[in-house]
Amino acid sequence: MPRTNPPRVSVIIPAYNSMPELTQCVTSAMEQTLGLDAIEIIAVDDGSTDGTGAELDRLARACPSLRVVHQPNSGGAGGPRNTGLDLARGDYVFFLDSDDYLGPDALRRMVAMADENRTDVVLGKMVSVGGRAVPTAVFSHDQPRTDVFSSHAYRTLGCWKLFRRSLIERLELRFPPYRNCEDKPFTAAAFLNADGISVVADYDCYYSRNRQNGNNLTLTAASLVHRMDGTRLCFETVARYLEPGPRRDRIMRRHVEWELCGPLRALLPRESDQRAREHFYPQFREWALTYVTDGLVRLLAPPDRLIVHLLCADRYDDLMTVARHAKEDGARGHLVDKGRVYWLHPFFRDPAKAVPDVCFDATDRLPVRHDLTGAAWTGGGGVLRLTGHARIDSVGPLDPTSRLMLRARGAAHPDIHVPVTVAPAAGRPDAGAGTPDAATAGFTVDIDLAHATSGRPLGTGVWDLYLDVRAEGVSRTVRLRTAPGGRTTAPPERHLPPGPGPATARPFLTPHGDFSLEIRRTEDEPACRVTSIAWDPFAPHTLVVTAQLNQTADRRPGFTALRAENGSGATREVPLRPAPDGGPGGLTARLRADRLPPGQWALTLRTGEPDTWLPVPPPEGLTGTRWFRASRLGRPYYAKPLRHGREGALVLRVAPVRLTAALRRRLG
Repeated sequence: MPRTNPPRVSVIIPAYNSMPELTQCVTSAMEQTLGLDAIEIIAVDDGSTDGTGAELDRLARACPSLRVVHQPNSGGAGGPRNTGLDLARGDYVFFLDSDDYLGPDALRRMVAMADENRTDVVLGKMVSVGGRAVPTAVFSHDQPRTDVFSSHAYRTLGCWKLFRRSLIERLELRFPPYRNCEDKPFTAAAFLNADGISVVADYDCYYSRNRQNGNNLTLTAASLVHRMDGTRLCFETVARYLEPGPRRDRIMRRHVEWELCGPLRALLPRESDQRAREHFYPQFREWALTYVTDGLVRLLAPPDRLIVHLLCADRYDDLMTVARHAKEDGARGHLVDKGRVYWLHPFFRDPAKAVPDVCFDATDRLPVRHDLTGAAWTGGGGVLRLTGHARIDSVGPLDPTSRLMLRARGAAHPDIHVPVTVAPAAGRPDAGAGTPDAATAGFTVDIDLAHATSGRPLGTGVWDLYLDVRAEGVSRTVRLRTAPGGRTTAPPERHLPPGPGPATARPFLTPHGDFSLEIRRTEDEPACRVTSIAWDPFAPHTLVVTAQLNQTADRRPGFTALRAENGSGATREVPLRPAPDGGPGGLTARLRADRLPPGQWALTLRTGEPDTWLPVPPPEGLTGTRWFRASRLGRPYYAKPLRHGREGALVLRVAPVRLTAALRRRLG
């Protein structure tokens, strides 16, 4: 029976001599829990000679949702992907390489993530099969809505992602006819124009593997001649969509590191001297001169800074020397000089080479290894004792001048410095790795909350803790945190000794393991408290929030609005007005959820003073609501409360109702 409704996802599979992996690849798409009624599979046989075409035809006879196209060989994966795009009708497009395969629930999870957060691109967690390299940093945790500036998403430019097809068509995106790097400009353009990016990290979505015959394009087309056109288009794509400045530098950095410096070191020495000098070197130099700014240079590691300097200075012979000896020179040690750490490359301070010291300065790139191993109250007072270990790679022992810093979150308050006591880091076999003295890698610090601020109690608010790690005159400041998988927990909150007023201290760990401390005092209770939150029974898309000013409100900044803010920084505000019942200090606000774009919206009460706000707490018993949007052809939408958000604020998720899922629930 022919399909009557457009599919949710078009899965596009380019296939060239893909046996035997092809069968598992296609089958994994056919067996998705999203259901074949919501999927179309477009497999494009790109002139195969190993039985790939016949296997696709066999699979298609048993699966009406699989469409097979046979075409002459195009020489790369971009051509068959473009053929699939021309035929695709799904709301979303997913590119699946014929040697890889999907987890059974992958597409359902990614589509749900895109639907709920109205994002244009979704990254599903990748898994290595047989040792093939896959990105990992971006998949550390689920990210419902992010962008390339707030995540590691741009570090992975392979096209194995879920794309909203309307984005692809609006940008008129197609793959260039290159054998390698053809997907990077495509994905870069989509990333830089996407209305939000999502990451599914809690499920293994995409399994990436090398073919048994070693015929992957990334292996057979790995030389410079196959990379240069795609690299040039990467740089041009970023320059097209981003204005010059820090944001562009942050994105360009990826291409300078991976598409310019990396291949230059690894591949340029393999070419003949004539071809390297006359053909490839001028292109690398053009990219460095055109796209690498002073701000971008500061973001680079010393080996890449050195390469960029030699390119811009037009020193081909020195550049080739650096490239040919990159591996052995990368293992050379460091020199500490006047509080800076320098890479001891043979060119460092060689008068004949005259390369600036900044090209070898590794101070801000050295990793700081540290771990908070203990946190506890001491005695019956307000002294919090923290223990842990820390060291700076390639530098000497931890210095007794190291210190803890308390930094007020969201407030203009000077950092508070607390000295640490250096002590052995017992029980940690790695404590002294890379340092000459393992016995001085541990620290202990006591924070007396009653006298932390020049003899006065620590002020109210949230304080984030940092560690200023010092060794041999070198100073690196890092957020104090527990190591991944560590067992350190925050101690319970404690009532502090009498001072200016009764106070409570609450230590806590953030979701990423960072250690923070909240101080609350009775007289510093919020000038306004939320008293009720409910949906208007006569207008179910309208949330009614009522609040009450306390007796000290006249000395506080006036509350002016109910504010809704999503993860990308977009805001909507409605005014706080006197409550209809006329009670003293009563305020009310009416927020129309039907006027909020789909996404997750955190609710706060805003005052007339900059950066002063009060979270609207998640209420007990508040349920979701639904309404119909006439502007969307009568499609039903919903809003429901989520119990997480900035500083405990109520978060509303606004999204269209998935009609097929709603129907299944009703029938089930």
